[in-house]
Amino acid sequence: MDRLTRQLEFAAEAGRLKAVQRQTMLTDPPRRENSAEHSWHLTLMALALAEYAPPGTDIGKVVSMLALHDLVEVDAGDLFVYAGEADQRRQRAAERAAADRIFALLPPDQAVRFRGLWDEFEERASAEARFARAIDRLQPMLENSKAGGGTWHEHGIRADQVMAKVALIEDGSAELGGYARRLVERAVRDGTLAPAPAGP
Repeated sequence: MDRLTRQLEFAAEAGRLKAVQRQTMLTDPPRRENSAEHSWHLTLMALALAEYAPPGTDIGKVVSMLALHDLVEVDAGDLFVYAGEADQRRQRAAERAAADRIFALLPPDQAVRFRGLWDEFEERASAEARFARAIDRLQPMLENSKAGGGTWHEHGIRADQVMAKVALIEDGSAELGGYARRLVERAVRDGTLAPAPAGP
């Protein structure tokens, strides 16, 4: 198979991401977001929010990671971010197997480069990966806030569970993390997010 044919086969396979439904609810029109829309939205956010990345961050690399990070959902599907640990373990294994298959469709040099970016994102192994992960965690919070609670209400999610994800955002960008923390506090005040359980 020649180089162009392999690249186009990969592109066609990536297009299947448009059929993968996520938990996130959109408001206009009201429906579930698909994973391709999610990835596009994250890449745009990375470009718009680049000034909040750590100094020296390569935003082109961040955008590449965000464009690639959910391709594995073509095989593995999407898993709700608040799913239990056993489900998370199964999902990680399914996503690794999907990465093995999907990136291998490319010519070998691109396969190595793209898979390396995917691994780096998953492992949060660089400033770029941590900033990309921060944006990946922030975007559903913004959608839930806009949807009046969205999947937070649907699944009975509480503020303490969301705050655990805010820590990942703060790790990638102090400014975006601060914004996310304020968003959670505001959501609790206005009733779109259940408060953390009272202490003993």
